[in-house]
Amino acid sequence: MKKVLFIDRDGTLVIEPPIDYQLDSLDKLEFYPGVFQGLSKIVAELDYELVMVTNQDGLGTSSFPEDTFWPAHNKMLQAFKNEGIEFSEILIDRSFPEENAPTRKPNTGLLNKYIFGDYDLENSYVIGDRANGYRIS
Repeated sequence: MKKVLFIDRDGTLVIEPPIDYQLDSLDKLEFYPGVFQGLSKIVAELDYELVMVTNQDGLGTSSFPEDTFWPAHNKMLQAFKNEGIEFSEILIDRSFPEENAPTRKPNTGLLNKYIFGDYDLENSYVIGDRANGYRIS
């Protein structure tokens, strides 16, 4: 069975913009120090499938248009790929917090493939920036 490393995006891989919490421009794209080195070591030395999981409040609405999201997101993914770090899946919840959608972290609706699939959740981990992360095992 495959082990999974579920990794939050904003506040974990990249610095979450402190004013509006939206990474919606290349000017706001800033990686955490050591993130490439740390993930490169995980990829090279450990056997984990990397899965990015992120809440993007209202993505696709007028408050967070997709055309401002994708350029920075794709640039981030390319930077990781250039370092040999690729995510097998990128799961994005687009809901607003007040909607309490089953797919919005810390809810696990986006993770059904992993929860009900052939994955070793006992030896899988979640990396995030908040204490209210997933509890999937």
